Amino acid sequence: MIFKRKGSKKEEKDLITWRGHEVARIEAFSDAVFAFAITLLIVSLEVPKSYDELIINIKGFLPFGICFAMFYQVWVTQNLFFRRYGMNDEFTNFLNAALLFFVLFFVYPLKFLWASMLLRNGSIKTPMQAVHLWYIYSGGFAVIYLLFTAMYWHALRRKEHLKLTDSEAFETKTYIYRNFFMAMIGVLSIIIASFGSRFLFFAGMCYALIGPITGMTHSKRKKVHNRRYARSESITEEAKIEGQ
Repeated sequence: MIFKRKGSKKEEKDLITWRGHEVARIEAFSDAVFAFAITLLIVSLEVPKSYDELIINIKGFLPFGICFAMFYQVWVTQNLFFRRYGMNDEFTNFLNAALLFFVLFFVYPLKFLWASMLLRNGSIKTPMQAVHLWYIYSGGFAVIYLLFTAMYWHALRRKEHLKLTDSEAFETKTYIYRNFFMAMIGVLSIIIASFGSRFLFFAGMCYALIGPITGMTHSKRKKVHNRRYARSESITEEAKIEGQ
């Protein structure tokens, strides 16, 4: 079955029917944690008392914007999972709690990293400090997407309970691969950074692989999906229309 979500002017097709239509307590709690994490990222809670303070705060909005975008992407990924499967079992709760823990753990290292890189405020004193900070950043990135991998794997494991069609199970595997490859980009970045601070530029460039790798994964899987299921789905839809 193809579930259509109305986006802007164009309808986006989600190959997994949304089963989570009501916001569960686990999602409400997750939203509160993400909101708290964003609050911790805010440049300053006080109104600047001088022009110099205002300029310092304005400079801090670029690191804040980047961090906000990254956390928003994590929230979108988590929200989409619960919309698709509506799961609320014990193991899903455990994985989600671990995800929220690492999101909160990730806040200050992420803010510190981008502020240090963009503002050049001298907060990193030695090359080894830069390497260790990169370990924290890439390690957190890898763990978060490994947790998403585990969540989709768990959904696939419960496909009979969720009544996933073969097409939906196939698409669930696609997201297992996608999130696993994302996590491996973080691992690759750690490996490159381990060669020393001179290689941090290349460790950072690893993240440029996100677009091509996820794009290729979805493109290849979509072609296979269309060959396997597109015809059978169209026949099913035609049969429903005739039956009406």
